[in-house]
Amino acid sequence: MTSKRTLTTLFEGGNYFECPRWREDRWWVSDFYRYAVFSYDREGRERLEVEVEAQPSGLGWLPDGDLLVVSMKDRRVLRRQADGLVATHAQLSELTTGHANDMVVDRQGRAFVGNFGFDLMGGGIPAPASLVRIEPDGTAAVAAEDLWFPNGTVITGDGTLIVAETFAARFTAFDIRPDGSLANRRVWGQVQPAPEPGDTETMLSAVSFAPDGCALDAEGHLWAANALGAAVCRVAPGGRIVDEVAMPEGLSVFACGLGGKDGRTLIACAAPDFYEEARKAAREAVLLTTTVAVPRAGLP
Repeated sequence: MTSKRTLTTLFEGGNYFECPRWREDRWWVSDFYRYAVFSYDREGRERLEVEVEAQPSGLGWLPDGDLLVVSMKDRRVLRRQADGLVATHAQLSELTTGHANDMVVDRQGRAFVGNFGFDLMGGGIPAPASLVRIEPDGTAAVAAEDLWFPNGTVITGDGTLIVAETFAARFTAFDIRPDGSLANRRVWGQVQPAPEPGDTETMLSAVSFAPDGCALDAEGHLWAANALGAAVCRVAPGGRIVDEVAMPEGLSVFACGLGGKDGRTLIACAAPDFYEEARKAAREAVLLTTTVAVPRAGLP
């Protein structure tokens, strides 16, 4: 199942990369603990795009080209306009119960944002969380509830939203109605049995697959970073892992994306672990790429 692929280092020396996106012939990523969004050309040359004091996460673009960035710790979504001005696009504090996290933006400019649901870094007890929908004008509302750490999210070409539930070892799907509301909730893929609720260590020790950032390909499969398995896994509808790309020794992986000129470049955001203090203290995060057979599809 594990592919014998060559991994190429695009960039090394970050603190903790997340949420890679391909746009304008560049990779865009958030670096949590350099508190900024950066972009990289195909030779790995870095460009600072926007600083986010409260820690950046999910990225997306509105139809007019303005950049949206999740600001994790103050639970906002920021909007960087064409003139460089950065302002609050939406405030999510009243709708979330943990750090705001990953995000996908649809072609109408609606954003869907997950959150931790509890104080992960402070030793809190895991609890179900909401997925928030933000309208193009910044109005926000809860779109779905009772998700176990809603994380990486994609939208298919036919308007299906699929969200990774990191603490439940599964992906959950919804139909996006014309008004942006979500309907027809169902399990898209249960990779392993979901653990019983408990503390973080208990829940994560009960599984070996915890989906984090993910990307959709043209055969309707998901590439997902397995935060527990040091591999990017290709998951078929239903939950079977059909391929995986292992990380180099000593590295785990927390997000992935598909992009490049032909959509067949798979990028992995890798670091030794996800612990905040350790990642703040060291510049050990890397961006790794390889080539896959099936190109990207959908959003992001």
